[in-house]
Amino acid sequence: MDIIGRGFLAGSLTALAASHPRVTVLAAGVSTTAVDTAAAFRQERDLVMATAESCRRSGRLLVFLSTASHALYGATTTPADESVPLAPDTAYGRHKLSLEESVRASGAPWLILRLSHVVGRGQRPHQLLPTLVRQVAAGTVTVYRGAHRDLVDVRDVVRAVDGLLARGVRDETVNIASGTPYAIEDIVAGVERRLGTRAVRQMVDGYAVRSLVSVERLRLLVPDACPPGGLPYLDGLLDRYVHAEDTALLRE
Repeated sequence: MDIIGRGFLAGSLTALAASHPRVTVLAAGVSTTAVDTAAAFRQERDLVMATAESCRRSGRLLVFLSTASHALYGATTTPADESVPLAPDTAYGRHKLSLEESVRASGAPWLILRLSHVVGRGQRPHQLLPTLVRQVAAGTVTVYRGAHRDLVDVRDVVRAVDGLLARGVRDETVNIASGTPYAIEDIVAGVERRLGTRAVRQMVDGYAVRSLVSVERLRLLVPDACPPGGLPYLDGLLDRYVHAEDTALLRE
């Protein structure tokens, strides 16, 4: 497997580097919904199209990592599967959807994986859990009223990618998520319990969206790799990674 990228997801996927020959995973580009600059989007588009053309010529399978976040799916009241019509209302969501369409039309063999909010060791400081741990430890945390996030363990993402490739899945779009949107207030409270402190909350009215996505396709394709979701899953994530982030802060 060839892995393009040097960030958190690319580093996590190196565990599969010796597996799955003739597969290229594109794990680079815009990684936060806060980015909406034309230059950043254009740079990612150029990389995606160049990689797709290379895979078309060589016959390699291109794995493109997209998003299963609110930026793409918006607010949903029932689990949104990969076939629902999409009309993203954010620049990031429209950008990712456009890249998906370009990958499908590129002529290269493809697999599009829509990831929810991935959590694990080695995340960038701007990502959700490192941000919340840093703010709680400092004593003040910003909470967007009504916001929810579907958190998924990076280990489950790697397991799902491995399982999909081992089964020869291609020309498919697959959500990789826990299937449970967790209230930000609950995530913050869980961080506080593990750090043994309570932070002052700065409540903000903002993009309060709850996105519920379906993981039925993933469950059908790789039943043993589908995250279980639910509150026990969230507790396990926080048990595993909150203190890791806190230790990283102490080293700074």
